[in-house]
Amino acid sequence: MKNNRGLVLIVGMALALAIVPISIGTTHAQVRYAPRAGDYFNYTETMDLNNAVGPVYQGYTEHYLTLGGERMNTVFPNGTVAAHYGYTYTWRNSSGPQPSGGKSGNFSYSSSTLLYTEGTDNQTGYEQSPVWFYIDNSVQNGGTFTLLGTPMTVQSASASYSHTSSTGYVSAIFAEGKSSYYRNDVYGRFNAAYTWDVYFDPSTGYIIGYSYVEQDTSSTGDGFTWTDILSVTTTSYALTSASPPPPGPGLSFLLVGFAVLFIFVLVTIIVVVVAIRRSRKLPKHTYVQDYGPAPPTVDLTPKQQPAQQIVIKEVVKVKCQYCGALIDSTVQRCPFCGAPRT
Repeated sequence: MKNNRGLVLIVGMALALAIVPISIGTTHAQVRYAPRAGDYFNYTETMDLNNAVGPVYQGYTEHYLTLGGERMNTVFPNGTVAAHYGYTYTWRNSSGPQPSGGKSGNFSYSSSTLLYTEGTDNQTGYEQSPVWFYIDNSVQNGGTFTLLGTPMTVQSASASYSHTSSTGYVSAIFAEGKSSYYRNDVYGRFNAAYTWDVYFDPSTGYIIGYSYVEQDTSSTGDGFTWTDILSVTTTSYALTSASPPPPGPGLSFLLVGFAVLFIFVLVTIIVVVVAIRRSRKLPKHTYVQDYGPAPPTVDLTPKQQPAQQIVIKEVVKVKCQYCGALIDSTVQRCPFCGAPRT
């Protein structure tokens, strides 16, 4: 029972570790913000052409740095907003620094329809299109709207955005749009596909920042990546601090998958170990003690040197025919008188 309790405890701990909290975005319901005279934002924008390939573009790069701002000067009773924009830019390409410049002007838009009504803030070709810097801040998760000519979908009405001019994250409405178009301009003719991630202030609906990434390809083998990153630097609307964003759904599901796999492997190992312990018996005649080489055969017969054998031969005696003494029959002469034996 003690081992079984330990098994239950281990499995319980593993299950507890596997419970990964999945953050579910919450929506907000609040009164829509109406632009006011004096609202403004200033921003920094960087644009880069890189990753160029092909016979024409291989190794070519461009880099733009833009400092700009927009201000709402007058708000009319019908919701029309008279605004002013201005910016300066510097840029260079792979050949070195290029001429810099800037531009400014007035335009107007409707705070109810969100469309430009007279002129634009230098958005050529987007007259009467939805503005890019302001949305209905009461939008919910999954809501849709349009920025310039791109359909957008709200991914989270309570997202966290890493703001470049602050020390941490700020609350944001996060929307994303994906589309494509055919480029035919000074860069050439390309099929362009892009993703546009945009962040807005939940309290006012004004822009906080965005990231635009476009991939251009052509039938001739040329191509490049175009990126446009914008972040506000100073605003008339206070940004709200927020916690870092939770792991994305992909990471959450990956963690859950690893946790489930870990539990499966752990439980399998425990079950196999328990089964082995319960089925183990003392083996019969399977163990041979090794005592080293066998000792020599013991011979209990006493060991002694063999006795020297003395063979005594008996010799026949005969009388000497001259002196009569007994002599060996094998001698030739009598040892006493010297006479021959025969």
